Amino acid sequence: MSADEGTDVREDTAAGTVTPYEHEVKALLAEAGVPVPRGVVVRGDDFRAARELAGPLVLKAFGPGLTHKSESGGVALGLAYEELGAAAAGMRDRLEPAGFLVEEQAEAGVELIVGLVRDPAFGPVLLVGLGGVWTEALRDTALRLCPVSEADVRRALASLRGAALLDGWRGGPPVDVDALVKVIMAVGGSGGLWERLELGEFELNPVIAGPSGAIAVDARHLPGEAVGRSSATTPHATAPNATEAPTTEMPATEAVVRAGGFLPLFEPRAVAVVGASTSRPNFGNMFLGFYRDAGVPPVAVHPTAAEVAGVPAVPSLAHADVDYALIAVPAERCAEVVRQARGVPFVQVMSGGFGEAGRQDLERELVAAARAAGTRLLGPNCMGVYCPRGRQTFVGGGMGPAGTVALISQSGGLAGEVIKVGERRGLAFSRVVTVGNAADVAPAELLRWLARDVETRAIGLYLEDPRDGRELYEALRAAGKPVVLLVGGRSGQGRRAAASHTGGLVSDRRIWEAVAEQTGATLVSGQDDLIGVLAYFQAHGTRFADGEHPHGTRAAVRKQPHGTQAAGEEQADAMGAAGGEQVLVVGPSGGASVLAADAFDRAGVRLDSLPGDRLDALRGLGVVATGNPLEVPVGPLGRAGLVADVIDVLAGPYRDVVAHVNVQAFFTYGNAPEPLYDYAHALAAAQAARPGVRITLVTRNGECAPAGVEDEVGRIAAAAGIPVYRTMEAAAVAVAAGGRHGAA
Repeated sequence: MSADEGTDVREDTAAGTVTPYEHEVKALLAEAGVPVPRGVVVRGDDFRAARELAGPLVLKAFGPGLTHKSESGGVALGLAYEELGAAAAGMRDRLEPAGFLVEEQAEAGVELIVGLVRDPAFGPVLLVGLGGVWTEALRDTALRLCPVSEADVRRALASLRGAALLDGWRGGPPVDVDALVKVIMAVGGSGGLWERLELGEFELNPVIAGPSGAIAVDARHLPGEAVGRSSATTPHATAPNATEAPTTEMPATEAVVRAGGFLPLFEPRAVAVVGASTSRPNFGNMFLGFYRDAGVPPVAVHPTAAEVAGVPAVPSLAHADVDYALIAVPAERCAEVVRQARGVPFVQVMSGGFGEAGRQDLERELVAAARAAGTRLLGPNCMGVYCPRGRQTFVGGGMGPAGTVALISQSGGLAGEVIKVGERRGLAFSRVVTVGNAADVAPAELLRWLARDVETRAIGLYLEDPRDGRELYEALRAAGKPVVLLVGGRSGQGRRAAASHTGGLVSDRRIWEAVAEQTGATLVSGQDDLIGVLAYFQAHGTRFADGEHPHGTRAAVRKQPHGTQAAGEEQADAMGAAGGEQVLVVGPSGGASVLAADAFDRAGVRLDSLPGDRLDALRGLGVVATGNPLEVPVGPLGRAGLVADVIDVLAGPYRDVVAHVNVQAFFTYGNAPEPLYDYAHALAAAQAARPGVRITLVTRNGECAPAGVEDEVGRIAAAAGIPVYRTMEAAAVAVAAGGRHGAA
């Protein structure tokens, strides 16, 4: 590409690497199969090499400090060959360029941005969106973790607010989306540039897409520190399991699986507590009481006492024949205690004051102690484990029934709330584990195990720092069960200042949205929705709607731009009534129905039109078919089974039916709960008769009912496998989650 050779004066990055100039980046692009404009490099005043280029021409200055050429006046468009010298002289008056890149100007088209950035937790991330000079103003972009598939790319393009531009705008020709996808795959797909570049950041802006192809007209690469690819794509090795020799080279995850996995963590034969006092009750004493009440054999560890609070005591963990040890002593003493845990499969360090308090040295010492003892470390700074089946607990007030919902949480306090509030709302847990700082046992490893656990059907996660985000991402992709994500700290103002548009547009919130989109997990914004979505999966976990199709084929429900529809989505659209998501909302009050439609729209669910061939049958029931949501009279004077009959008439095209009721009306226009109970029983019978339909109940204004009425309605519904919500918004989030997963 060069017209003459010379010595480049380069700008070093903070990482000590050299920032390549645009023509060098484009040489990499050309080798990767990405179309770039034909051009030449000129380092002096002789532009004769540009004579062979077809006009109009583009002149670009390059050199140290010229990262944003347009803003600094280092780009001139629409030039003839004869104008190059004067344009270059003008740039030299304002700038100090090392040389010039002269290129053939690309034809106008839709301008897009394609970028790469390395996320500290998740590794290389691809960004695509509307680009050019309006990139920051429009902020119409989508993120995906690398490597991306063609389906990922097409869905990302389809998700843009300006996606209609790709389909031709106001009579214009459509973009060659296949060519655009090929360019993006060369950057972020398997074998793409993301595997070979030191990121940093990498940006093509704009890529101009038109009816005859796509071409990268500007390119920038800001290298970062060299990072081994394995650190972003493979799980990390953790501590060996207690049943293996501590000198083994076997990765800890494999060792744990060979030894029976995490079962002793959740269902220990016996538990030791280190830190209980003979004179001053503390956390250790409280946990001794929890374990004694739960029925798991506890052992106290005390240097001198024969018993603590009536519990037999041993002088150290080396004398404790247990599967699990809880350590509640000052942080400075924890490593010494853990070193004595040889033969104990799992130790939990409840104490804080480690990495979260700036004492990374203490945390490293703790992990080393666990490795030396051959034990697995839970925490530090965590509350422990809850498993009714295994009599494991870290909460008081008794244990709930064993169930099928699991939870992994970095916050012990939040996990305790989810347990107690969730059980109050009907959740039954298989296994709950808090990980705190996750210095050894991490969420990804637990998720992989729970995905294979026969007692678990749905998994919730509360995370603040994913630690090894790439391993977590791979575990989510492989889970094969519904997973609900609640992530703390997603709304920060960005992770760092960035020299390019791409770095400035990537945020923690959007990374997590990409993780959820690509793995099929449901991302929720609060604790109530975490509980609500898990309740939906618990209730409908074994139900498959008639004609259910595999996970992933319902990802996009709105009209796709030309060529952006991923394989399988055509089938999904055909299966949905009127291109929607096979959801029917039915209940009283026109105003409530309108608000219900709004709630489902905010949740990303399009409600299907009513099937025309069922309208006569509805009229036969005395129901006027006005649309979806369908207004049906429900109250103390109405027929309790009417909604059930409507479901029987309409259920064929729908996989989800959301029945809502105004509880207040039953006690404003009536004075007894029986009509409401009869309505709930009728819904329960409808669910039993239609196992391929997932019925959800919304009890609006439930606080207007006398004490105990809501609980009884909940019991009737729960017995039939119907989840109950108090607001339409909560139900909409849960039903949307069920739809994204494909099968609840």
